Amino acid sequence: MPVKIRLQRHGKKGKPYYWIVAADARSKRDGKYLEKIGAYNPNTNPATIELDVDGAVKWLQNGAQPTDTARAILSYKGAMYKKHLAGGVAKGALTEEQADEKFNAWLEEKEAKVNAKKDNVEKAKADEKAAILEAETKVNEERMAAAKEAEEAAIKAEADAKAEEAAANAEEVEEKGPETIDDAQEAANKEG
Repeated sequence: MPVKIRLQRHGKKGKPYYWIVAADARSKRDGKYLEKIGAYNPNTNPATIELDVDGAVKWLQNGAQPTDTARAILSYKGAMYKKHLAGGVAKGALTEEQADEKFNAWLEEKEAKVNAKKDNVEKAKADEKAAILEAETKVNEERMAAAKEAEEAAIKAEADAKAEEAAANAEEVEEKGPETIDDAQEAANKEG
């Protein structure tokens, strides 16, 4: 029976979540499988991968063929490298301890790269947040300054209108003469 290591899709529409399975090549994509050896969630940044490396290596040594995406995931988690080292141990080129030492060194290096990427992503998010906050603060300051200018212009316009009205009333009083001064004062008192 030809065995493939492949992805089996789960999750909801637009939010895929995959199981990494060893399955008969003739079975349906999401159908019966022989063994679940991991999970892959591409919705997170960086993608979350849980893999039973020893189980994957066992299936690879027994002849299971990974699909292209599954091969990339197995390489990323070190299953392909561990299979390579196991081949060296079988041929006598390495001892089991040397192979484990090399694999652990590779894992530490890979973990450091993943942590660096996570830190960069978090830093980029923080920088983006700071830039948005700074832009928002600038817009708010401009808005406050414009509102203050508009308020000052409105107060000045109101004062100018009152001054013009007072000047017009004074001219009117001068034209009519002393007998209408009382009438003008009464009219001003009614308005004000």
